[in-house]
This record gives sequence, C-alpha cells and structure tokens, in this order.
Amino acid sequence: MTHPTSTEKTVHASGKDTLTSRRHFLRHATGLTTALAAGAMMSPRLLPSAAHAIEPIQRLDGPKFKFSLAAYSYRKFLKGGVPSMTLDDFIADCAKMGLEGTELTSYYFPPELTNDYLRHLKHLTFRLGLDISGTAVANDFCLPPGPEREKQLAHVKRWIDHAEILGAPVIRIFSGKARAGQSPEEAHRLAVEGMEQCCDYAGQHGVYLALENHGGLTTTVDGLLSLVRDVKSPWFGVNMDTGNFYSADIYADLEKIAPYALNVQVKVSIRPNRGPKQRSDFNRLAAILKNSGYRGYIVLEYEDNEDPREACPRHIEELRAAFA
Repeated sequence: MTHPTSTEKTVHASGKDTLTSRRHFLRHATGLTTALAAGAMMSPRLLPSAAHAIEPIQRLDGPKFKFSLAAYSYRKFLKGGVPSMTLDDFIADCAKMGLEGTELTSYYFPPELTNDYLRHLKHLTFRLGLDISGTAVANDFCLPPGPEREKQLAHVKRWIDHAEILGAPVIRIFSGKARAGQSPEEAHRLAVEGMEQCCDYAGQHGVYLALENHGGLTTTVDGLLSLVRDVKSPWFGVNMDTGNFYSADIYADLEKIAPYALNVQVKVSIRPNRGPKQRSDFNRLAAILKNSGYRGYIVLEYEDNEDPREACPRHIEELRAAFA
C-alpha cells in the first residue's frame, strides 16, 4: 500500500486538455467507487488488506481536521468533584465550545450500562450537532492465557458493541505490559494475538481499534511500531497521543507514527527525557499531521492543573489557529 498522490488540480489552457483531464478523473473516480463498493460487500476477513500487516494509511486530497475534547479532561468533575458533572453536562460543554465532536471515555459511564443509556447519549449528541468522535478503554493484552486474559478480551469486545450503538467510529486501546518472568517476545506475541482477535470482532461491527502510545510495550516509538507492523487487520491503526513519548526528540517520534494515525489526542504539555514539563508546540504538531495527510479528529486531552472548563476553550481556539 502506498501513499496516493493528490488529485490533479492544474487548470489546462486548452479545452481538449481539460476534457481529457475530466475523463481521466471520471475513470479514476468510477474505479475507486466500484472498488470501495465491492469491498463494502465483503466480509472484513476477505478484504485484501486483511492479509497484510498495516501500512501507512491511504489519504485522499490532503489533510483535513475536526476538533473534539476527551472526557478525560473533565475527570475530576466526572468522578464526583466540585462541581459534580455527568456525561450529559460534558457533552453540553463541548457544544458550547463549538466543537465538531466529543470523545466519551469509558471510565465515566455508569457501572450498570444499558443500551438505552447509550442511545440517550447518541440522541443528545446528534441534537447538539456533535459527532461522538470516539471512545477509550483500559485493557491489557499481555496477560497469559487464562480467565484474566479472557476478561480483558471480553471487555474490549463489549465496548465494541457499545461503540457500534453510540456511532463511535474508533476505540482507543492499550497494549499492556510484560509480566515478571515474561520475555519481551512473549509479551509482544500475546499483545498481537489479543489485538488481532479484537480487531476481527471490531471489523464485524464497523469499528476501528487504535493503539495508543501509552507505556508498557508502547513506551518507545520502536515498541509501538513493532506492534503496528505485526497486527494484521484493516480495522487497526494508531491513537497518536502527543504527550506520551518521553525521548529527547518527541516530535521526531510523533512524525514516525503520524502516517498510521486513526485518531490524535493532543496534550498541552510534553516532557522530553522525562524532565520538566514544556509547552507543546501546536504549530509543529500541525505541520507533522499536515505533512502526513492526516484526515480526522484532533482531540484535546487536557491534563494540566488549571480548571478545565476555563482552560479547554482557550486551548481549543489555539489548536484551531495552529491547524488552520
């Protein structure tokens, strides 16, 4: 799989050249539409790309950005802080900020979750003009075979069901971490098997799984990419978190994973070499994602100490300016 070239946009001087260009475009568009339609009628297991490890994601016609806010940004309010808030309240704030989407982290849903509640959230977000840009779960695929591993797999699959009802296109997942006495190779193998099993299920429900660079096997960019290249599924990619690498050159690491990104979570701060916090360079992040042709959501995930209801609207506007 290779990066597609941009659609020819040159205006030709002669009518003949213009007609030829239009015919070429129509032939290309018809072929693409036919191929996509054929793929849509096939099982995910039968799609040609399902037989290969993930390649950089094909993009069309350059970058495009929409903006969302992660519910994790309001974690102290959604866990009973002052003021105590519900997901309904959080969604209403996203609408007030003029966002296109809202990311509903699984941690803040009721323990006894019903389909009626999921449909309520879908109803609310649509009426407020918002997409549910995605959701996020906590999981560990490095557990050895046994009941605990089966619980992890069942948890992710249950959230795939939930995401389908919500209309959330993507779920952020983790790799997990190696256990004492477990070789790196064994942990890697178990993580790949777990992700492939869940991706197979996700594809049957039209939901993507996006692996975040979040400690464990994905602490380094090489660790993340080794997993990305070994998981064989067309329903798999990366959740690029801009604050979760700690190397000397974080931006270089992010540039390596940007071609695989299905979703992007932006942090206000970074910590090169695990040193003191530094302000993220939104303009540099924008350049990386523009150069990769990323098309999708830029999700602010606020973790700093200011009141998020005051900080998030300001940072959203900064992101819009940087990504314009």
